[in-house]
Amino acid sequence: MYQVVRARLRALVCGARTARRDAGMVTSEYAMGIVAAVAFAVVLYKVVNSGPVSTALRNIVQQALDGRM
Repeated sequence: MYQVVRARLRALVCGARTARRDAGMVTSEYAMGIVAAVAFAVVLYKVVNSGPVSTALRNIVQQALDGRM
């Protein structure tokens, strides 16, 4: 029983040490993440503001506002 508990504790401690070594991103990874997020936001903005999508969204909102309660 003692050996099982000791083995489990050792596994937990080793796992915690491994997680600490690679716990976060470095500055260049943050910069790349921000650039990717901004690029995705620009593409999404362009798609939502395009003619057909804008019209479809406007129609959906109009139908929701015209609905009876």
